[in-house]
Amino acid sequence: MLATAIRDYTLDERAPKPISSKKQHEEYVAAVLDLERRANPTAKDRAFAELLILLIEAYEKERYPIRAATPREVLAELLDVNDLRQKDLAPIFGGEGVVSEVLNGKRELNKHHIERLAEKFGVSPAVFF
Repeated sequence: MLATAIRDYTLDERAPKPISSKKQHEEYVAAVLDLERRANPTAKDRAFAELLILLIEAYEKERYPIRAATPREVLAELLDVNDLRQKDLAPIFGGEGVVSEVLNGKRELNKHHIERLAEKFGVSPAVFF
């Protein structure tokens, strides 16, 4: 679909360009939202929105990189969003002390912990790497 958008789009001064400012970013985001709100977008509208989204993603990836979370941070977040406390993970770790050591960075998660945590939270074990 992107190839169609590029092929069908006439390049002139109004053509989308790589984003170079916060204002331009905001304008592109507003344009995509406007296109998404249309009741019956045309194929050209969808292709144009796809092109804008690629430009927006490239800008955001460069300007706002997302740091990878550590396994400890992932576990802390899972506890928080599931409204659990350390003691709720004691059966997985073999005691509250081990949970505390993992969350405080004094002990690493092992393969057994990761498998059981992934099962408990319904996530891929890969989130802990």
